[in-house]
Amino acid sequence: MRTVTYGGACSLDLFIARPDGAVDWLVWSDDANAIMGAYWPTIDTILMGRKTYEVASMGGAGAGETNGITTYVFSRTLKHAPGATIVPEDAGGFVRALKEKPGKGICLMGGGELARALFEADVIDEVGVNVHPVLLGAGIPLVPGLARPIDLKLVSAKPIRGGCVYMQYRVAR
Repeated sequence: MRTVTYGGACSLDLFIARPDGAVDWLVWSDDANAIMGAYWPTIDTILMGRKTYEVASMGGAGAGETNGITTYVFSRTLKHAPGATIVPEDAGGFVRALKEKPGKGICLMGGGELARALFEADVIDEVGVNVHPVLLGAGIPLVPGLARPIDLKLVSAKPIRGGCVYMQYRVAR
C-alpha cells in the first residue's frame, strides 16, 4: 500500500501562512533543498486543495503533471486546473482508493483543511514539517480544528540552516 505524507513548512506556532496567505517569513536553505531533493523521487502523486493549487499555479510551482508526477486538486468549485485532475468527490474515499493502486508515495502538499479531512478519514501515514523560527501569532493553521486527536510517533528530527528544524512523524495506529 502506498504511503501518504502530509508535508510543509510552518511557524513555531504551527501556521502555514499569515492570515492573508503570505509566506514571506519562510527561510529557504541548501539543507531544505536537499531534503526535498531526496524526497521528490519517492513520490509520483501530489494532492492539493484548491487554495494551495491556485497559489502554486500563480507562483509557477509544479502544480501539474511533470516528471511523472500526477497532481490531484480537491475542489467542489474549481472548474479548470491545467496540469491537474480536479476531484470534486469525497477526499477520504478517493485517497483510500488511490493508496490501493500501484505506485510510489503520495504527497499532500499544503492545504490544512484538506489535511484535516484526510486525517479524519485516517488515510495520512506520515507528517514531515519544517518548523521555522518565527511566531506569527495568527494565520492559516497547519491542521485546523481536528475532531479527534491524532497520535504521532517521532521518526526523526534534524536542525537545518536558518534556525529551522525538520521533523518526520509516523501516524500511530
